[in-house]
Amino acid sequence: MSNSNLKHLERIKENIDKSADLSPEEKSNSMKHIEEWYAEDQAWGTFINKLAQISPKVEAILAELGLI
Repeated sequence: MSNSNLKHLERIKENIDKSADLSPEEKSNSMKHIEEWYAEDQAWGTFINKLAQISPKVEAILAELGLI
């Protein structure tokens, strides 16, 4: 995850937490979804890095696709 995306994610979490319009349940559900998305994003990055390590040819394919 890029630093700018991480900063946006932190701002979203802070504002959800501070919101007077959301119930505790809505806040909790929102935070769970954010954490799930973050974990999936990290896993995807790990997966792409592992694929890229297999061969320079695989790395070139991933680069052509804009994944690395």
